[in-house]
Amino acid sequence: MEKLRYIRTKKGLTQKSLALLTGLSQPYINELEKGRKLNPSYEVLVKLARALDVSINDLVGEREVTA
Repeated sequence: MEKLRYIRTKKGLTQKSLALLTGLSQPYINELEKGRKLNPSYEVLVKLARALDVSINDLVGEREVTA
C-alpha cells in the first residue's frame, strides 16, 4: 500500500502514532507500507482510513490522493 506512507506523512504522523490511533502494531503498518503485507482486511482498511481521515478508496484506489 504505497499510498499509506504518502498519506501518513502528509498528515504529519509517524508509524507509531498511526499505530496508536488505529490499534494496529507499528511493525504491521511498516509491513503494509513496504508491500510485505498484502490484502489487509476490510476492518484494517476502515481503521486506517478513519485515522487518516480519508476514504478507503484513497488508500487502495488508483486515483491520486490530495491529503
